[in-house]
Amino acid sequence: MKRHLYTYLLLFIGATLQGISMSIFLFPHFIPSGGAAGLAILMNHWFHLPLGLSLWVVNFSFLVLALKYFGYSWTIRTMYSVTITSITVNLITEYVSFPHLNLWLDLLSGSILFGVGVGILIRHGASSGGMVIPALMIASYKDWSPGKVMLGINFFIFLLTASVINFKIVFYAILCQTISTNIIDTIYYLKWPSIQSVSLGWRKK
Repeated sequence: MKRHLYTYLLLFIGATLQGISMSIFLFPHFIPSGGAAGLAILMNHWFHLPLGLSLWVVNFSFLVLALKYFGYSWTIRTMYSVTITSITVNLITEYVSFPHLNLWLDLLSGSILFGVGVGILIRHGASSGGMVIPALMIASYKDWSPGKVMLGINFFIFLLTASVINFKIVFYAILCQTISTNIIDTIYYLKWPSIQSVSLGWRKK
């Protein structure tokens, strides 16, 4: 039971960090952190849906399709994470206002925070949702490289977002992905105490 609570607490922290990175640093400049974020920005632009709701709709649609491919445990953890992220984005964009004085500082801060959040999610058996899901589904069906499929899907969405809003977005989005991917890898391979070691420590006391 403690292990599950520990896992969901960390998923909550990771999802909240992801939502903060999007709503405070990236979305105000229309910078998508990934393909799903790009679609959320487009839905907000075309249909005036709140960014948090748009992000949840995009991710939830893919997650329903993912059940048979990834199983219930992974899908439920990812749905939980996506919901927390979407709520965070919605609350901050609706009720909190921040000054945005420097695009490059926001881009760097948002990319790092996004990478930390997603790294925590992946490390604890969940995902940030988004284009990871259709990429893995297409890759398994066609026997293609998942990374190349995801890169192709994301790049297409970045181009679409850029053509609608601003072509500089492609450059910003790729830079964001480059920084955040390295942070994700660092978090994923970082050594830290597991729930078992924490429990043993309490017993010794």
